[in-house]
Amino acid sequence: MREIVEKDIPIIREEVLIEEAISLFEEHGHEDKIRLYNTLEDEKVQVYKIGDHLDRFHGYLAPTTGYVGIFDLKYYYPGAIILFPTTDSNNKLPKFKEQKKLAKVFKDAKEWANILDLAYVGSLNEKIINGEIGEVIRISEALHEKKIAQIADIICEDDDINMILIAGPSSSGKTTFAERLAIHLKVNGKRPIGISVDDYFVNREDTPLDENGEYDFESLEAIDLKQFNEDLVRLLEGEEIELPKYNFVKGIREKSGVKIKVDKDHPIIVEGIHGLNPKLAEYIPEKNKFKIYISALTQLNIDAHNRISTTDTRLIRRTVRDNKYRGNDIFRTFELWDSVTKGEKINIFPYQEEADIMFDSALVYELAVLKKHVVPLLQEIDSSSVYYSEARMLLKFLSYFRDIEDEDIIPPNSILREFIGGADINVH
Repeated sequence: MREIVEKDIPIIREEVLIEEAISLFEEHGHEDKIRLYNTLEDEKVQVYKIGDHLDRFHGYLAPTTGYVGIFDLKYYYPGAIILFPTTDSNNKLPKFKEQKKLAKVFKDAKEWANILDLAYVGSLNEKIINGEIGEVIRISEALHEKKIAQIADIICEDDDINMILIAGPSSSGKTTFAERLAIHLKVNGKRPIGISVDDYFVNREDTPLDENGEYDFESLEAIDLKQFNEDLVRLLEGEEIELPKYNFVKGIREKSGVKIKVDKDHPIIVEGIHGLNPKLAEYIPEKNKFKIYISALTQLNIDAHNRISTTDTRLIRRTVRDNKYRGNDIFRTFELWDSVTKGEKINIFPYQEEADIMFDSALVYELAVLKKHVVPLLQEIDSSSVYYSEARMLLKFLSYFRDIEDEDIIPPNSILREFIGGADINVH
């Protein structure tokens, strides 16, 4: 790679007829790209040439290979990891931090996608065109159901576990997952009780401020940790407590009038962004806690050399949900997204390897469903908006997907229903 960089080889972008692109990729043996192009309705596509090598990429590349000055390449079974500067690393290489549990999730998802011949968008489009998408949806949902049932079984096999902590970034499907997990715990004879961390917010006047002087509700210090831990200890010692209720209009914590008492058959489910932070429930012994990390770890790639960002998938989910259920237009969703992702980098991602188990909430078919919901919203953003380039990028990669028109085949308890509507459980 360093030799290629030093040669400063020009990277040439060309627009060609799609038939010509297919012919060129046939010569180079790029079956993944051929399958994609055969399902597209575009007349022309862009390809890139570096010397004798031909490829296609989603987005724009540097003019020459010499622009890639700072990078590192590490062997990581069964492939390699490329390290490069990020927007937060001040043009320096970030320190490599191995994440074994996350890597296993990606490995398992890739193997499963390959078994179903659904590793790339082209193969998904073929299933849609051939009328085979119903089976894809049923298998995808069955996999989720099986994994949730397995997690419930693991919890019930350990008599010490009486607290389940669920955490994950925005729009991961935490609410639906928690509801479905509770159902499987009930199948095992348990009677789970949910406690909302949001009801333990400190009063508005005591809420910490961020660097812009705005209330930082995603900070751990926005939670009354002392009261939260004391209530948990009292519950686990067999005492009865009255749950608080946070009044978001007045910005104060009030009494709810709801009293609860638990025993060994009443595991407590706590769902929130700080679920994996050791400080959240630090009064509770580790043997009594079971920690779950959930996120949409997308296993479907555009092709062999173009991945779909998990952050983009979650942004699309959130955009659709905000518009349908939270009264936010796309401009407000995009305005908040930077602060949301910044909070995730501080409050969630550093603790994801603390999880006892990870759950991949991505559905291999979901972007083909979300497309028709989000495209009209993205088209509202014109060239005068600061979000125009982001919107165009999302529209471009969504254009690779064929639409799934019939949503009736998506089960009402699907995690996707949390975003498109039609759920048979309370998720809003």
